[in-house]
Amino acid sequence: MSAPPARGRARHRRRDGAFAFALGALLLALFIGVPMFALLFDVRPDAWLRALGSEQARRALGLTLVTTAIATTACVALGLPLAYLLARFEFRGKAALDVLVDLPVTIPPVVVGLALLLAFGRQGLIGRHLDAFGIHVAFSTAAVVMAQVAMAAPFFVRAARAGFEAVDERLEHAAWSLGASRLHAFRTVVVPLARPALLAGAVMAWARALSEFGATMMFAGNLPGRTQTLSLAVMSTMETDLETAVAVSALSLALGVVALVAMRVIVRRMGAV
Repeated sequence: MSAPPARGRARHRRRDGAFAFALGALLLALFIGVPMFALLFDVRPDAWLRALGSEQARRALGLTLVTTAIATTACVALGLPLAYLLARFEFRGKAALDVLVDLPVTIPPVVVGLALLLAFGRQGLIGRHLDAFGIHVAFSTAAVVMAQVAMAAPFFVRAARAGFEAVDERLEHAAWSLGASRLHAFRTVVVPLARPALLAGAVMAWARALSEFGATMMFAGNLPGRTQTLSLAVMSTMETDLETAVAVSALSLALGVVALVAMRVIVRRMGAV
């Protein structure tokens, strides 16, 4: 016996809608995925290894791993109290602080780099006072870390804030009623419960620091062995050695994939605990 016409039409509309969604998803996936595959498979494995063995690539990789590790640590250390403040307290100026935290994500990275230069350069608002003590921040390895922190911190703060907001405040109140201070309750109750979001935020901050280019270029320059990260090495080698540029780009892509996979594994495993 055939289905009633009305039910058949409804089923047909659902199939049409599912097809439209699938087609849109496929087109976007291909648009993003095809260039990534082209990048990974453009160079033969032996040429890829040879290019990565170059001194410039090795120095850029070493500098990138060191600076991103320091930047991520700074994001966590400075972002934890800020995220908790935004998640748990109401105060005048909170909306402005919230906008300020997200600002580096919404403006071009070169603008962030220029702002850092105007603040910490030798003639900058703060830099001129540091210069009097012989401290030069701009165009140094420290400038690379500062640029990475400026661009990566919002990712950690957003994730950490969401994690803290998901923790029931009554659990903190219970800890306080048992004599725990707010700081002790934060360390022993809130942080463990929000750990999946904190770890995911730290991984995303590291990944963003890894990919940073514009702010670093503007504030730290592109000095091999001193401020040249993987992203900047790609730009430099594009002019003289396309094979090395592709190899370094593929390495950056591989590190980014590892970061994303690690984030999802952490969230899934920690969420199941």
